[in-house]
Amino acid sequence: MELLNEFTRWDRRFVLGIDLGLIMVIGLTDYLTGYELAFSLFYVFPIALTTWSTSRRYGTGVALLSTLVWLAADIQDGYRYSSLFIHYWNAGIRFGFFIIIVFLLNAFQKAHEHEIELARTDSLTGAANSRHFQELLRIEMSRSQRYHRPLTLVYLDVDNFKALNDTFGHSAGDEALTTIVNYLKTRLRRSDVIARLGGDEFALLLAETDERAARSVVSKLQQGLAELSQPRHWKISFSIGVLTCNDGLCTPDQIVSAADRLMYTAKQGGKNAAVFHTDKYALPSKPFLATH
Repeated sequence: MELLNEFTRWDRRFVLGIDLGLIMVIGLTDYLTGYELAFSLFYVFPIALTTWSTSRRYGTGVALLSTLVWLAADIQDGYRYSSLFIHYWNAGIRFGFFIIIVFLLNAFQKAHEHEIELARTDSLTGAANSRHFQELLRIEMSRSQRYHRPLTLVYLDVDNFKALNDTFGHSAGDEALTTIVNYLKTRLRRSDVIARLGGDEFALLLAETDERAARSVVSKLQQGLAELSQPRHWKISFSIGVLTCNDGLCTPDQIVSAADRLMYTAKQGGKNAAVFHTDKYALPSKPFLATH
């Protein structure tokens, strides 16, 4: 399966070039060996490679090309059937077989991608789950260290979430979590990561974001989340820990742990606040506290 996933990363033109060469080689071999040896099965490989690496449309095109190449070899190999129609009938049968391969493989690929997506996302909110977040964090931390670019992790906890569940029921709590994630998705960049780490705890991974930019983003999010809660009468607020790594020396475990501790500093300071810090793993003696 890993090998199949690797094919999807190949450039489309490169894949089509390989498949065209394979089809020509198979067709030539089919012609040179004559009608006694059948090579139809070998056309399945370039058809399958194209379908998996590009799309069903390109797979269908390669299936048609394979059929035409096979038909040309079949006509030119010297064997004469009782009717010329038999050549085209056999070609149609082979094309139908190739198309079945294309559609089955495409359906399997979609099911596989859906399974991967389910394994990576939180089933309630659609945010990344904790496991996938750790994978993305490691990738982004590596990129940050390589190019010496800043990286900010925002650790967000919903204050009074238990009281919301007790007052309005768990369905209201589920609605609140889903609404929060949907709001964050509309306010953050597509490159940013939103993950649900626990029941009411979320992490936002902001690539190439220094402390100044992080303050601006978090301030807007605080205001927007507060406005989101008011018309629904949700008596919740948000405690936020924000850690920016500029030196490229942070590790995934350290940055998550530090941001978590900053979030608890905000919560212990009265909730509904954001605590900011940069670079160091230990909490500063006087972290910057921004209340909303």
